[in-house]
Amino acid sequence: MAKRLVSRRNFLRNMSCAAVGSTTLMNTLTNLKFINSATALNGFTDYKAMVVLLMGGGNDAYNMLIPYDDASHAQYSVARTNLALPKIDTNDSSKNLRELNYTDTAGKEFAVHHAMSNMETLFKNGNLSFVANVGTLVQPTTKTQFYNGSAQLPLGLYSHADQVMHWQTGIPQERVAKGWGGKIADMFNACNDNENISLNLSLSGSNIYQTGQNSVEFSVDNNGATELNGISQTNQIEPANKNTINSMIDNYYDDIFKKTYVDIMKIGKDGAEEYNEAISGQSLSTGFSGSRLSQQFELVAKTIAARDTLGMKRQIFFIDFGGFDMHDEVLDAHDILLTEIDTALGEFSQAMDELNTQNMVTTFSLSEFARTLNSNGQGSDHAWGSNAFIMGGAVNGGEIFGTYPDLDEGNNLELGGGVLLPTIATDQYFGDIASWFGVENSELLTLFPNIDNFDSIYNGNPLGLLI
Repeated sequence: MAKRLVSRRNFLRNMSCAAVGSTTLMNTLTNLKFINSATALNGFTDYKAMVVLLMGGGNDAYNMLIPYDDASHAQYSVARTNLALPKIDTNDSSKNLRELNYTDTAGKEFAVHHAMSNMETLFKNGNLSFVANVGTLVQPTTKTQFYNGSAQLPLGLYSHADQVMHWQTGIPQERVAKGWGGKIADMFNACNDNENISLNLSLSGSNIYQTGQNSVEFSVDNNGATELNGISQTNQIEPANKNTINSMIDNYYDDIFKKTYVDIMKIGKDGAEEYNEAISGQSLSTGFSGSRLSQQFELVAKTIAARDTLGMKRQIFFIDFGGFDMHDEVLDAHDILLTEIDTALGEFSQAMDELNTQNMVTTFSLSEFARTLNSNGQGSDHAWGSNAFIMGGAVNGGEIFGTYPDLDEGNNLELGGGVLLPTIATDQYFGDIASWFGVENSELLTLFPNIDNFDSIYNGNPLGLLI
């Protein structure tokens, strides 16, 4: 039997009790869809979670994963000029690049940014890998095809709004408002044993990635789920007001619009109470730092710890960590952001070990594009092909998937200005993850309609990212 879809915190916040009976409310309720997808599988016996980290703004990914052998690093240094990171910093050894002890088939050696000590360890321990030169593609595209217009290109190349949308939707040739995480929730929501809390939990409010045909995200913040108009464990309104709201919710309404709205509010209220109670009972010995990102990852860890209490078999978490649009002061700003990410990932991985869920949870990065190899003087500009990371016990760790490009100007992937044409499509990257999560091969085209442009008979996990 299909379950009622939960409402999200942002919906409840935006639709106050005072709005009952208004034209806006009536129109909103008329257009909402609350029925779960009928394509949900017949249930799972295991638990799996995806944790999506959007590095918003366009991560300067070629200063995150860096060629390290002498010839390749020299080529990198010429291309990046004043943005290049030295292998050895003679003024500050803590800023030496962190060698990965990895050599690809072309003989390139690699290192990571000096701020990424935890990610270096996770890579060497087999719990983290990188995907090289990945980006939005409609079809395999060569430099010649790019210039003569014979290949279909993603809409709005180099545009933040378009490219961040395409990474979340998996449909780069269109501007759509439904994400592939939301579509998975349409398929799988009924597999969880909880009708008050969505499969999709967002720590960053409303987002395209978790919006499906019938599904929306359940939004939480560092304090947990917020109830109606501030009724929560941390921000209690006047008891009389709270009692009034509860009385309104508990009433029976003959009017279909009022009844539907109150039902939505009740589901949200019940879900928030249930969620907050479940996570309040979780304690972790893993210490998380006080940064906002670490606190978000701690809440994800507590939610995973409460998975049985909440009746969850599948969950997707979404975190938007912005600040990467660095047209100037890129070196210092990138250092700060990567330090925060590296700290949070190290803590989160330790928490997954503590909970014995390392093999059940896969964390991976999104970012709308890399930055130009060429410096604009103080920073870097919008580009295309990027490098991403994927972390977890199910990851085929300690690998760099795909072909890390040569970084010399004018090579067969460099489109001018230090923009690199991607050689792995986001479809392939995400297809591997979706297959691991439990999406049937026959359903992958629903998520990624271009995927068989890259694999003529897509049979799951062609890149080999996950075991």
